[in-house]
Parts: sequence; C-alpha cells; structure tokens
Amino acid sequence: MLIKDILTAGKTAVSFEFFPPRTLKGWDKLFQSITELTRLSPAYVSVTYGAGGSTRDRTHELVTRLHRETDVEIVAHLTCVGHRRDEMKDILNRYAESGIHNILALHGDLPVEDSADDNPPDDDFPHASDLVAFIRETHPEMGVGVAGFPEGHPSSLNRLDEIHRLKDKVDAGADYIVTQLFFDNRDYYDYVDRCILAGIIIPVIAGIMPITGRKNMNRMAQLAPRTRFPAGLIRTVNRAETDERVEMAGTHWATEQVRDLLDRGAPGIHLYTLNNSAATLRIGESLGLDGFGTLL
Repeated sequence: MLIKDILTAGKTAVSFEFFPPRTLKGWDKLFQSITELTRLSPAYVSVTYGAGGSTRDRTHELVTRLHRETDVEIVAHLTCVGHRRDEMKDILNRYAESGIHNILALHGDLPVEDSADDNPPDDDFPHASDLVAFIRETHPEMGVGVAGFPEGHPSSLNRLDEIHRLKDKVDAGADYIVTQLFFDNRDYYDYVDRCILAGIIIPVIAGIMPITGRKNMNRMAQLAPRTRFPAGLIRTVNRAETDERVEMAGTHWATEQVRDLLDRGAPGIHLYTLNNSAATLRIGESLGLDGFGTLL
C-alpha cells in the first residue's frame, strides 16, 4: 500500500523510523525492538540510508527483511548525493523486485571523507527534486515522500527560498512531507501554514524524537544545529538528576507533543526511535492506547 493512500484513510498515521545496525548484536537488539513495537500497530516504518549511500547494502537488507518477516508497510530512505542515474536506477529496480514501493527521497550528505574534499564527486542529482522526478520517470508506480524542515534547512540562509525549493520537490511528484524533529509544536503549525501559502497542500507528517539522555540531547544539537530547544524543555532536563530521569522527562515532553498533534488532527506523526522501543512504548501507554492503529 502506498503511504499517500494510508494518509487519506481518515486516521492520524503514526509511523516509526529505524536505522541499519552495524553489528550482529545491533541486529538482534533492533529486531527485539521491532517485535515489541509492532503491537502498537504503526501505519508504516521507515529505514534510513547513510551519507552518500554508506549504508546502502545494510539498508536494503533491513528493508527486505522487514518486508519478508513483518506485515508492516516499509518506506526505504534513498539519498541522491554522489549517485549516477544508472546506479540509482539499479537501486530502484532492486526495491521494486523485492516488493518495496515506497521511497523517501532525500538529498543527503556526503560521507565525511568526501565532504572534506575540495572536489567532491559529481552526481546526476543536484537536488532532491531531481531524484523525485527520476523516480516518477522510471517507477511511476512508487510512492514518494520528501523531507521538510520546520526550523529551517541546515544549508538555507533564506526561509522564503527554502519553501520554494520544497515546492520544487512537490511539483516534481512528491506525495507527502516528513519533517525533521522539532520540540515546539508551534514551529510545525507555522510550517504547515507557510506550506499552504506557497501552494503546498500535500500532507505534512510531524517528526518527533524523544530525548532519552543528556548525551542524546547534545548529539541532536550537533547533528541538527538549527534544532530549537525551548526554555521549558531545558528547565525540565536541568531538573532531572539522573539520565533515567532525563529520559522520563524527555518522553513526557514528546508525549505531550504527540497528544497535541493528535488533538489538532495532524495527518501523520513519525517517531524517530533510535532503534529503541522503550520511549515509543511509553508514549503509547501514556496516551492510553493499545495501538496507534486505533487512532481516528
């Protein structure tokens, strides 16, 4: 089933994100988490793709294994930086042959060793919109999502131009938008309003990541420098005396975000799990839900 069809089914679609583990132990832990989380009946799950395709094979392995061993719909992340058209066509053909028909089309980052190079490798996809158009050209049967940035794209200096670039992805054929994480829902609602003003009327799925520790919070700040941590959240974390308390406080904050998004009818909520089931399970339990599939 295509994600665009899930999003028009009259429910708030709650989904989870995983990443390919680097070790055998990591795979075991991930599938334990997946087993625990499937009882929450997510609308779909997505699998990330490393910088410059650095986890390409592991991503494909995880996506196809999830497709074989679970009943949940799978979205495969795909970044275009550093890729040629023939290479990308092969990747998409492999997914299609494996029964995967949903792609999250991203620009992505170069691997660290290439980003430091004065002459980065050429590619055929300067922008994510080029990848969206290529998928529509070569695999029109596939569903395509794209990323959105309520707090601003990391490389953008112009918030007006930023929305126009998002419109380019939509005009190229994107079905829906998944936002990067945010901690103040007002940023999401404002972003949706600005999308509408720009003529973007496809669903905007809200990306939520619970804080699970101080190191986790600092890591978020490093990876997403534009992330805005509200003063109230910082006070809450500062009051917590242990990492266990920080995790409880961070999960509570995320739960309140999810509750508000549900109450106000967001079309979808995407929970970044970091391959750990605990925080996501607590969110579901705190909302009094047996499963997210019951949401109206």
